[in-house]
Amino acid sequence: MNGRLKANPEIRVVAFDCDGVMFDSADANRAFYNDILRRMGRAEMTPAQFAYTHMHAVQDSIAHLFPDPAERDQAHTCRMGINYEQFIPIMRMAPYLKPLLQNLRRRYKTAVATNRTDTMPRVMSDHGLEGYFDLVVSAADVRRPKPHPEPLLKILDFFEVSPREMIYVGDSEVDRLAAAAAGIPLVAYRNRELAADFHVDDMQALETLLLERNPTL
Repeated sequence: MNGRLKANPEIRVVAFDCDGVMFDSADANRAFYNDILRRMGRAEMTPAQFAYTHMHAVQDSIAHLFPDPAERDQAHTCRMGINYEQFIPIMRMAPYLKPLLQNLRRRYKTAVATNRTDTMPRVMSDHGLEGYFDLVVSAADVRRPKPHPEPLLKILDFFEVSPREMIYVGDSEVDRLAAAAAGIPLVAYRNRELAADFHVDDMQALETLLLERNPTL
């Protein structure tokens, strides 16, 4: 854990990324995009392709995998024919996430800012997370998903707080760019290489940062 806690202003909102923070969804996302590629007669993703798709919204990911516009349209049609629900059970919830959220909600408003789109409601319901967040912003709720700051700015507007009254828990460069553009402090989750205000390696460490230490920046 790094960074210095300062006196003012007090944090009022804690927002989370979904993939890589709330869930280890690497296997699910890999299976999903490889299924699209297989149906399109293409080889499975390279490590570089996977790294991109794991951070970006589905529209950007399809464009990355299929640069040709005609093939891209076919890939989107193919995607719409795949039931993502089969991949949701593969997602592994971060240990201690629910107890953390229960404790946080006594002091903070909680939110999600994710580049998932239409899959997010089912992810939340299947894993019993409905009611744990005051607001969920997916890529379907904004014109410009992360790394653009729009999802985070939407959370600020909803709660009517300043950027320094919110903290964002993310794990990727996309999260860092979005938080920096919005002026919001970033907690890097399980990624010590990511430039951030704080680093934590598990949900218990995040709880210590937000509940046992002075929760101001």
